[in-house]
Parts: sequence; structure tokens; C-alpha cells
Amino acid sequence: MRTSLKETLEKTNILVIDGSMSTALEALGMDLSNKLWSATALIEHPEKIKEVHKYYFRAGAQCGITCSYQASIPGLMEAGYTEKEAEDYITLSVELFKQARQEWWDEEASEDDIWPLCLGAVGPYGAYLADGSEYKGQYKISDEELRHFHKRRIELLWDAGADLILFETDPSLREALIEADLAEELGVDYWISFSCRDDIHTYEGQEIKECAIALKDHPHLQMIGVNCTYPTHIENLILTLTKYADVPVAVYPNSGDIYDPKTKTWSPNKDHVSFKDYALLWMKAGAKGVGGCCTTKAEHVSDIKKAKEIYLSDQVKKIKI
Repeated sequence: MRTSLKETLEKTNILVIDGSMSTALEALGMDLSNKLWSATALIEHPEKIKEVHKYYFRAGAQCGITCSYQASIPGLMEAGYTEKEAEDYITLSVELFKQARQEWWDEEASEDDIWPLCLGAVGPYGAYLADGSEYKGQYKISDEELRHFHKRRIELLWDAGADLILFETDPSLREALIEADLAEELGVDYWISFSCRDDIHTYEGQEIKECAIALKDHPHLQMIGVNCTYPTHIENLILTLTKYADVPVAVYPNSGDIYDPKTKTWSPNKDHVSFKDYALLWMKAGAKGVGGCCTTKAEHVSDIKKAKEIYLSDQVKKIKI
């Protein structure tokens, strides 16, 4: 039985989202420097994926993202696996999350914890290309080819028991609308998260306002937001989305480190603002979900939890006044 986002938000007010899967896997000793990236763990060390999910639950995450961002059927087949094996690995990403969730719930959860949502991750076509295209868009394929690329993975993640399908790091409105149309046809509840180059535009160049308006009147869309984006851009993106979207807004940006898609390396954050302070700012701007993307760790999730406590306490004080 699935847990709905609406029911979860009624309990949490603001949803604490988990952090980076790849950063945590690398901390556990995995080499992810190949086209399959984090999906490598599904094949080589699935037990480490469970460790990562529990690691974030312990830090306060109230939902988690499956290790399927880079696990596309064509990507796995190009790596030498059969279509059936590729499908099984995608399904496994949900099974590992559910196992980790149940084990954490039975062994570690307190009476204040909630049952975490399972977000079935669907990375963009650009992630499959593994050339930084999720930060560019402008794919040179047809709409029908994009539909074919996404459809089977959506079905597999949903049939395996994901609570929501998470279309994440979308650089373009075109791809997001194709994904939304597929989800509506399949009757699947979903959340769309864009990657943005500044505080106004997606990486491909559409205004986030345009994206919010275009995705109105999609009955199965449960949340909209931004991820894999520099933290300084997030506040204005939230303000725009909350103004024009008709669903709650969630953000899970990068830690602030700078990514070079050519060298696939990171350089340190130089703005010296704590993630806790950022998270509090985003909640004040109207975000109903906050988490972390690239280079975020358990301490970032803990900071979000602390920011949420401060935010909710301040809200109570305002009501009393």
C-alpha cells in the first residue's frame, strides 16, 4: 500500500528530503567514475545502497530517492546487460529502498518518526548520455524517442511500489511535459524537479514561471521544484514557483560546491553560508520540501531538520502573538 505525499505533508508540514546517493556511496569506498555512475552500486554492491538510505533516515530524512537516476534500460544494455537484467536492476532500486525503510523502522525509528516516502527516481535523458547534458538540454532526439526512453522505467518503478515517481534534474520544459503526459496516461502520481542555471531559467533556457504554468491542471502532479542547482539561485525560484504553481514546492539543491561536467570534479563552496541558514531561508520563501543534491551528506540533512525545527517554532510564536 502506497503512502501519499498529501498525507505525509499533513504530518510533517515540511518534508525533509534526503541527500546525495553518489556522495554517500563514494564515502563507502565505491568508484562511480563510469557511465552508470551511482547505478553501478545496483550491480556491484546493492547492500551499500541500503546503508545509504538508512544513513539518511537516521539524519532525519522523511523521504528518500531510489538509486535509479542513472539506471536507464538503454544505459544498462550498453554496459552489457540484457533488457531483462536492466529491468530487474531498476526494480531492485525500489526493493532496496523498501528493505532499508522497513529495517530502519523496525530497529531504529522513534515514536516521533514518520514512515518515509519512497521516491522512484527517473533521471533525464541527459543523464543517460553522461556528458553533462542534464545541464544543457537541447537533446537531438524526437519527442517519441523521449517517450520511449522514459516510459518503461516509470512502469517498473511504479509497479515495484514507489510512492511517487520523481522526475528529477530536468533541464527542459519539453522533457518535463513528455514525462508528465506519460505519468498522466499511466495514472501514476509524480513530482517534477528542474535543474536551473540561474534564479529564473532552466538550464535549457525556459523561465521557471513558464514551467509552473505549463504544468498546471495535471491531476497526478503532486509537487514541483528544483534540484541540482546552486543554492544562491533557490530563494527566487521558490518565490516564482509558489506564485504560479498549483502544487507544493520542494527544493534540494547542491551543497554549494561547483561542478565541472567536463572533468566531473567539484571545487569548494565560497559563499560561506551554512546549509542550515539556506534551508531556513527556503522554508520562509515557501518551500514545503527541502533536501540536498550533489555533494550533500547526512550533516546537510541534519541541518535541514534543525532549520525546520526553528522555522516551525517561529511559526508557533507568531500564532501566539
